[in-house]
Amino acid sequence: MTRVITYGTYDLFHKGHRKLLERAKALGDYLIVGVTADSFDRVRGKINVQQTLIERIEAVRATGLADEIIVEEYEGQKIDDIKRFNVDIFTVGSDWRGHFDYLNEYCRVVYLERTQGISSSDLRTEERKIRMGIVGESSIINKIILESKYVNGLTISSIYSLYPKFIKSEDANLEEKSYESLLEKSDAVYIISNPLEHYAQIKSALLQRKHVICESPIATNIVQYDELRNLASANNCILMDAVKTAYSTAYYRLLLLAKSGRIGEIVSVDVTCTSMENLLNTEAQELKYIWNSINSWGPTAMLPIFQLLGTDYKQKLIISRPLTEHDYFDSFTQINFVYEHAVATLRVGQGVKSEGELIISGTKGYIYVPAPWWKTDYFEIRFENPQNNKRYFYQLDGEGIRYQLVSFVKMINLSYNVAYVDDKTSKAIVRIIEDFYNRKDYVEI
Repeated sequence: MTRVITYGTYDLFHKGHRKLLERAKALGDYLIVGVTADSFDRVRGKINVQQTLIERIEAVRATGLADEIIVEEYEGQKIDDIKRFNVDIFTVGSDWRGHFDYLNEYCRVVYLERTQGISSSDLRTEERKIRMGIVGESSIINKIILESKYVNGLTISSIYSLYPKFIKSEDANLEEKSYESLLEKSDAVYIISNPLEHYAQIKSALLQRKHVICESPIATNIVQYDELRNLASANNCILMDAVKTAYSTAYYRLLLLAKSGRIGEIVSVDVTCTSMENLLNTEAQELKYIWNSINSWGPTAMLPIFQLLGTDYKQKLIISRPLTEHDYFDSFTQINFVYEHAVATLRVGQGVKSEGELIISGTKGYIYVPAPWWKTDYFEIRFENPQNNKRYFYQLDGEGIRYQLVSFVKMINLSYNVAYVDDKTSKAIVRIIEDFYNRKDYVEI
């Protein structure tokens, strides 16, 4: 019996996939088909996959061509599978010609001609090209433009900024003279302007039925936040809270481990986020374009606290040091939270420097995430006995921005929520921001 093995993602299964499987089947008597796991696709940079692993497996099974279906989960697995299943022939599409020649050491390698003119990438792109405008004054603009190139079905239509210093010369052709003209050319908008402008800009976009992704916080008070959420729902628009850290694989996995009881009951969460780059590189007259510390770092620092301990804290205390006396631009802010059975502390600052780490303490052990924890690809679980410690590594591409954009596009195309920051968390972030401006539970130092 000649055993044949082939691999693929098989997203949006099409006739090209079927023809390739038919040709693979014709090479032998028994066909094994490997379908890539979601996590493996992400590691390989395939972030635009639309269907779940189960859906893709069922699509392959429905052809009746596969005698056996397996899941490909890690780099180098092909060698293991060839040995384990006693494979005679490994086959794959001709667009990979030469790439898998090293497998000739273990079996015969055959490259099959692909069906021309059709691919899953083309199908995903054909769904609808979403034109996204970018609004705001931030160096993040350049990162968004770069990361958007990895996302199928998304194109940057225009940029509107009151402070064009952050716009690269090669993107100057995308600049618009007004926010209104940007909206006319866009299906969606990414807002990174001063948070005090978010409410008006989001409302204007939603009234014109434009989808919105907004760098957190969405608003600076709860009344405005609720109004925007209701308006988005009434107009069937997506309003997404953008906190890129939520889309980091390492961060998401540490949340799951912490919630599963791996370190016991969570008793304390300590978060620090600081950076002096903005203040060091900004002239005094340009300060109005720079976010204060609570807006710039607060949502990121609050994220693990609210996602691990919830939003129903019993009390809080905001301790802040303004850049100038009684100013709303805080150079440093610390917030202490008290829950029924836990505590949390966050420290954010653009006028101070500290170790940007995350520590989650439990009754059995603790999770340590080194600086800069908000874009980590690595964390440790540590116990009393160091021999039980474990390290976790996950690839991080684009600081989480590209995965955030993929989720935004999916929400628009599929009309259901795949955001990693839920409404309760977004609302709790806004409430803290509002209390900061209202000087509620506030001490100035």
